[in-house]
Amino acid sequence: MDSRADAIDLVATTLLTRASRLTRLLMRDGSRALSRTEAGLMITLLDRPRRITELAESEALAQPTVTQLVDKLERRGLVTRERAPADGRVVLVKISPEGRAQLEATRAHVRAQMRATVDELSDAELATLVAAGETLGRLIETAQLQVASA
Repeated sequence: MDSRADAIDLVATTLLTRASRLTRLLMRDGSRALSRTEAGLMITLLDRPRRITELAESEALAQPTVTQLVDKLERRGLVTRERAPADGRVVLVKISPEGRAQLEATRAHVRAQMRATVDELSDAELATLVAAGETLGRLIETAQLQVASA
């Protein structure tokens, strides 16, 4: 790498694509009970119930797409809709106990796939990934702060 600017450009152009591809590959093998989009939305709901508009914003999806996705998940018993206690006009989407169980099964499968894949790496490569994971955590915190202040 010739310069810091080159390194930044390389990360900016490859990191998201590679992370997304890895996620697709790890989720491809399995029960396929949840799509990546469904799992992502349900992970967001683990924190707390959310409005459809909040989900659309956090998942970077159009509101009608999120409404259809929530309808589909609700029919499968993975999420529920409930009125907000503070304002009965507001409808919140909440992950159901069945949804939590299905999500955990999907996450356990992906973790097992990841363990098997990482097990093939050398000790040096594994140490590099450990450090990269810590750096990625800091990068996520920085990005969250930037989004919150925008």
